[in-house]
Amino acid sequence: MTLGVIVSIVILFAVVFNVMPKGFKTTHEQIGTGKPAFVFVYDPNLAVSNSQTEQMNEARDQISEQAFFLIARIGTPEGDQLIAKYRASPAEMLLFDPAGNLVKRQYALRTAAELMQWVN
Repeated sequence: MTLGVIVSIVILFAVVFNVMPKGFKTTHEQIGTGKPAFVFVYDPNLAVSNSQTEQMNEARDQISEQAFFLIARIGTPEGDQLIAKYRASPAEMLLFDPAGNLVKRQYALRTAAELMQWVN
């Protein structure tokens, strides 16, 4: 009986874990490695940041093989370095081409459909 409860709990956690949205890498070494890369300047103090990551998740579900989806989180060494290098602002979406050149930037909120159009 106890074993059945434990197995049920483990299965429940596995199902919940698989349904949760995937996180985003906060390192940026994938920029310039042959695929376009979206980088969102994430500020946890702005409500639009959560909305934008939801849209990024939706776009990633559709085009994950065509582009990278990354976060530059304010207040982290990696995020602050990228933000300074490209003079990015909070809640700004950056698009890098496959060679790593910054080709587009706009403020959030960008819909999943808009992000997919940026790549095509």
